[in-house]
Amino acid sequence: MTVPSGAATIAAIAFDIDGTLVDSEPLHLDVLNEVCAETGVDLSGLDDDRFRGVHLADVWTALEPRRPADLSHQRWTDLIVARYCARAGELRPLAGMEELLAAARGAGVRMVCVSNSVRRIVDANIAALGIAGDIAFSVSYDDVPHGKPHPAPYAMAASRLGLAPAQVAAVEDSETGAISASAAGLRVFGIATEHLVVPGAELTVARLDELITPILGVTAPDALPRPGDLTKEQ
Repeated sequence: MTVPSGAATIAAIAFDIDGTLVDSEPLHLDVLNEVCAETGVDLSGLDDDRFRGVHLADVWTALEPRRPADLSHQRWTDLIVARYCARAGELRPLAGMEELLAAARGAGVRMVCVSNSVRRIVDANIAALGIAGDIAFSVSYDDVPHGKPHPAPYAMAASRLGLAPAQVAAVEDSETGAISASAAGLRVFGIATEHLVVPGAELTVARLDELITPILGVTAPDALPRPGDLTKEQ
């Protein structure tokens, strides 16, 4: 990896959540398919990753020619959000998440979440991951005038952190998110899921803990303790 010339020291990390910290895309897809089948929305012929990183409002718009005229946006959205939140306990963190968060804590680097999901889903994801104590705050789609790929979500995060955008590293799994973060002036790092690279990221890795050295500038330890590994002395 080539670090941009004159790059500022990274003082905070802004994580996307869905597909970045948690393998939630299968649940999102499952719920979307389930609700669309119930409400008469035709998803035939669409790729599974067609709406990856896309906010529900934009999914609704894209499905306009495929949905029944009497289906309301509110009912469709409420069904999807409720079903997703009810099943959030099924979610598991992506490989290396705990190690990267532990390393960031140790380095004194603040962490926030910047998501294209609505507030209820963001909160459900953070609770399922058990990371509320690590995250200074989160930015949801409900908090900004425009969602990703607009720069507003990441611009808000940098402003609330009180940092120049170049001091914040965004971690993203989608081109939509990478465009948003880059346009806001953040450095962008990618986590590979369905794709080998994240377009626009200066580096894409397979595991989150592979970002410890590129972002934090420290050598990744062979093994960092995980919350479940700590036991009381007898």
